[in-house]
Amino acid sequence: QVQLVESGGGLVQAGGSLRLSCAASGRTSSINDVAWFRQTPGKERRFVASISGSGGGTYYADSVKSRFTISRDNAKNMVYLQMNSLNPEDTAVYYCAAKGLTNLGYPYWGQGTQVTVSS
Repeated sequence: QVQLVESGGGLVQAGGSLRLSCAASGRTSSINDVAWFRQTPGKERRFVASISGSGGGTYYADSVKSRFTISRDNAKNMVYLQMNSLNPEDTAVYYCAAKGLTNLGYPYWGQGTQVTVSS
């Protein structure tokens, strides 16, 4: 089994920055791509960014491109999301999710971390 734990959320003013961390434990050898999603009350969880198992491929939602950067340190079983130029529309619960070795779907999810951006 794989466990994912997010941290780094909090309250920040518009224009500020936060770095989210996702720590993986358990059978980390079975993890492939990792992604960040976010969700606001009453809305569907939406894709933010993903990174391939090797870290060589990254993908971003248009709404965060050029502001957010996803990275990973496989030696430490960590994935990060550096968020810059935050605006109130970025307010959400951010979830870390991981694909298994089949790379089909995201069977592993963290509990989420709240990010609140004040105007």
